[in-house]
Amino acid sequence: MSVAGTYKTVVKSPMGDQTGTLTVVPDGDTFSGSLVGSLGSMDIAGGTVEGNTIKWKMNMVVPMPMTLDCEATIDGDTLTGSVNAGAFGAMPLSGTREA
Repeated sequence: MSVAGTYKTVVKSPMGDQTGTLTVVPDGDTFSGSLVGSLGSMDIAGGTVEGNTIKWKMNMVVPMPMTLDCEATIDGDTLTGSVNAGAFGAMPLSGTREA
């Protein structure tokens, strides 16, 4: 099963639910893509694919600059994982693949 696709995502953050669209474009054991949401667009850096688990980093600019460490597991069309925002800790990430 491929992890490729576009996912409608929700991150449960201290500022409330942050919705977005995560695009995953795999290339072997790596992937590229972006997360576009209410806080703007962030390109994926250092994306890796291990089975149905993806890990990546994003550089957030708004509301403050920081690097987000992300990990998610894809089961069918469901994505679950977390976004680690440094001092703010890990925030739950969920999503559904679009048809």
